[in-house]
Amino acid sequence: MDEKALQRRRCMEMRRQLHASLVDAGERACRHFLSAIGFPAGAAVSAYIPVSSEFDVLPLARAAHAGGHEVGMPVVVARNRPLAFRAWAPGDRLEPGAWNIPVPPVDAPPVIPRLLLVPMLAFDSRGYRLGYGGGFYDRTLQGLRRSGRPITAVGVCYAGLEVDAVPRQTHDVRLDWIVTEEGARSTGLTTPGGEER
Repeated sequence: MDEKALQRRRCMEMRRQLHASLVDAGERACRHFLSAIGFPAGAAVSAYIPVSSEFDVLPLARAAHAGGHEVGMPVVVARNRPLAFRAWAPGDRLEPGAWNIPVPPVDAPPVIPRLLLVPMLAFDSRGYRLGYGGGFYDRTLQGLRRSGRPITAVGVCYAGLEVDAVPRQTHDVRLDWIVTEEGARSTGLTTPGGEER
């Protein structure tokens, strides 16, 4: 088993424990996000439907929708492809997608997010994330950044899952911000004007 796989196994077990003990983590993270970052005016936002012990990002998704932002949820199109995003609003019907993850139905309008709330198993101070191994978000963020559109990638996670360094490869993409139940911090990836360092 390689280093990333071992770290995923350890972090998954730790995440289960944190999920059970920090029932208000999503609401707390939402307050930190709104105070430190906020949603860019008129920007579409992507979130995700949390499954199992994933960090609850729905308070943020609901806040974005309440603020008039278009919200999209990720959909796996195929292996080795970027994610697509379909429009979502609180109370919308969902259907099983890849790996039985709930997704908006196929007839939901497409969304191109400018701010992405990104799930992860762990993170480090430089903004690298430990994902699930499919590379979907790395490909998605690379594609959106290459398009020239200004985007902001915000990793959402339990503070207890910070590690000294995430094992990484050349294709791994950094995040702009990390938000946890304990606070929000910039990784220094972008300057205040949005240019990549």
